[in-house]
Amino acid sequence: MKDFASLIKNRRSTRKFTSQLLSPDQVAAILKAGLMAPASKRKNPWQFVVIEDKEMLGKLSRCKPHGAAFLEGCALAVVVLANVMESDVWIEDASIASIFMQLQAEDLGLGSCWCQIRNRQTEQDEDAAQYIRGLLDIPYQLEVLSVIGFGYKESPNKPFDESRLQWEKIHLGKFSWPEPKSSEG
Repeated sequence: MKDFASLIKNRRSTRKFTSQLLSPDQVAAILKAGLMAPASKRKNPWQFVVIEDKEMLGKLSRCKPHGAAFLEGCALAVVVLANVMESDVWIEDASIASIFMQLQAEDLGLGSCWCQIRNRQTEQDEDAAQYIRGLLDIPYQLEVLSVIGFGYKESPNKPFDESRLQWEKIHLGKFSWPEPKSSEG
């Protein structure tokens, strides 16, 4: 188990996975993390569809023209849904559950990557959420937020470079724009 600072520094998006399958315990740990995520008023509007079938992973990888191809090579995909009738903050709640699952994967030594679905289109200009809804028989009251791919990393990712932290985006006491840089020199 990693300490939290190390976990967030090392969790990077992984788009290339080995062919090794995940164990049932690993899958359960990832899903358990999602189920333990905080949610507004503890309404827990999220639902998760777990996909390990290679043919279906291939279909999911075609849900949009850019940023989804990696799903075909992952060992596991979790389609993150939420019930819009249960919560007006379903996007936030489902997003928090998503990152909990991704952090759990990193803690297990696995890679993951988020594939945005909400407000995206397929190559044929079909709504990406509708495409996935059709593939997986998702009822109308559930919105598709994302698909997260999980698996063993093909190669290790470099940790986050802390010299790239944007400290200028931190504001103390109140918001203030940074002083413009002088062109005199």
